[in-house]
Amino acid sequence: MPVIEVHELHKRYRDHVAVHDVSFAVEQGEIFGILGPNGAGKTTTVECIEGLRSPDGGSISVLGLHPLRDRVELRRVLGIQLQASELPEKMRVGEAVELFASFYPDPADAGELIERWGLGPKRKTAFAALSGGQKQRLSIVLALVGNPRVAILDELTTGLDPQARRDTWAAIEQIRDSGVTVVLVTHFMEEAERLCDRIAVIDAGHVVALDTPAGLVASLPGAQRLRFRPSAPFDDAVLTALPEVSSVRRTGRTVEVTGSGELLHVVTTELARHQVVAIDLRLDQATLDDAFVALTGHAAEI
Repeated sequence: MPVIEVHELHKRYRDHVAVHDVSFAVEQGEIFGILGPNGAGKTTTVECIEGLRSPDGGSISVLGLHPLRDRVELRRVLGIQLQASELPEKMRVGEAVELFASFYPDPADAGELIERWGLGPKRKTAFAALSGGQKQRLSIVLALVGNPRVAILDELTTGLDPQARRDTWAAIEQIRDSGVTVVLVTHFMEEAERLCDRIAVIDAGHVVALDTPAGLVASLPGAQRLRFRPSAPFDDAVLTALPEVSSVRRTGRTVEVTGSGELLHVVTTELARHQVVAIDLRLDQATLDDAFVALTGHAAEI
């Protein structure tokens, strides 16, 4: 049974439809990514899952619980890191974690969590004095202090410098390795490709694709590109007849072959059968960013 089931979720704000019939399921122990441009409906979707917003249509189940009817029970098993969360400036790290731990009947050890996430030296530091990366680590600790079975992390690394972002990625992998199922909302392609087991791509309130990062890339008709100079003339039909080849294009003496699957192997093997050697051979692989552009029609925000 999936940990989270969303079926035909619909949410409208006056005359604006934010989420239109979104459906997906999240399996136990995975990092499930919700990927899309700003304003696509990502945050509205997870806020409905968290019980922070009431949907206008569809159904949601989290560990068999209804986000609104079973709100109290859900809070005991769900850890939430909101897209924008702030604490009182003078509240110290240790105070914040102990306060949040007091909300749960069986919380994790606050001191152990603080140490595990590298905040031990900052235990007595005020929230306002923390760096961006330290604030994000604290938000993770607060999301985990209730011993949740599911953690929802919304745009966790927005605004962080590259090193802090990578440190946070390692922290997210630690969460999954501890047995917690993670829903990660992001618009960073590299983040999604690095962390997520599966991804739902949402654009304009619709799920436009649902697959693994590799599967999304492989779905592109020209997921791979080979460029080379042939050692001898050959007819394009030699390569276009191969099922892995989508197209063959020539620019001067350079041949560009697009396709998928074992493209490199089948092209070089077929060329060798015709006594042709691929000189200055270069293989370019498509990326998740390429798949995102193909699916949504525009590049991701940086």
